[in-house]
Amino acid sequence: LQRLFLPPQKPKSELVRTSLRLLTSSAYRLQSECRKALPAEPGPAPDIQLVTQQVIQCAYDIAKAAKQLVTITTKENNN
Repeated sequence: LQRLFLPPQKPKSELVRTSLRLLTSSAYRLQSECRKALPAEPGPAPDIQLVTQQVIQCAYDIAKAAKQLVTITTKENNN
């Protein structure tokens, strides 16, 4: 995800920083949840329904953060 979107190193806007934090944390959470779905070691199987709900929530948070960034940067570029 970081390779696709390279934001400024120190964004001036607090809204941009907040959106970037949400985007980054959600991407890491998504990666973690997806790993849970494919256990590498023998043992109890993961609760696929719970993992699926978490993946959906992470994807929603990523989309929300991306939309916020587009909205903010569009407004800033129009001013």
